[in-house]
Amino acid sequence: YYSVNDKQYFALGLKNDSGGYELRNKYFKGCTSKDISTSNNENEACLVFEGFMDYLSYLTLKNTARPQVDIVILNSIANLPKALKFIESHSNVSTYLDNDEAGRKATHIINNTCKSHIDKSTEYTKYKDLNEYLCNKKLAEKEELKRKPLRGFRH
Repeated sequence: YYSVNDKQYFALGLKNDSGGYELRNKYFKGCTSKDISTSNNENEACLVFEGFMDYLSYLTLKNTARPQVDIVILNSIANLPKALKFIESHSNVSTYLDNDEAGRKATHIINNTCKSHIDKSTEYTKYKDLNEYLCNKKLAEKEELKRKPLRGFRH
């Protein structure tokens, strides 16, 4: 919860490495200070996400609350230079960046600077990003459930 000009608001927030927050709600996408968000578990593997909604989508798809590997959320492609040293310190890097020109360019930079890199955006090429992929997957599953008759019931 936060206030701006004496008006109260609420949003989902992710703390970034500067101590600020990336904020999202139905009507607002912003931040209190722009920076990357990292989780350092001293692991050789690192996952790179463009935004925290993609990270939350990853957690949903993997059915886990917290991965054991290191995480970097760019919170903007413009933050890639801030994250490169952290990313390069890992021997295995997987990127979950957007399927747009900026995402492909960032993926190319990471690929050229890392020892071992896997571009995971190939798993959701028909979608803008991992979050859009998840939303469409869930929608398709709902539609499939509507079409299937319940077992044990006769019409």
